Amino acid sequence: MQRYDLRHLGDNFYGRMLEIIDETSMGEVSIFMFEIGDFSPIQKSADVIKEAGWTLMNSLKFNETDWTIVVKKVKSEVA
Repeated sequence: MQRYDLRHLGDNFYGRMLEIIDETSMGEVSIFMFEIGDFSPIQKSADVIKEAGWTLMNSLKFNETDWTIVVKKVKSEVA
């Protein structure tokens, strides 16, 4: 399990998040931290993970300005 801080990318972290997942082994769990902003990145990050076919295991508020998601590199069972 690895944790990745993507807060420095602002609202432009989706591509980097997918690159990181692509570089990990099948079954690997990754934790990503990003800035909440106007809350739209929360739903968009879930949508991006779903579209890529990976499993979103958890999504939670880390503090007042940051959010974390936990992604497992296994094919999602939800289509």
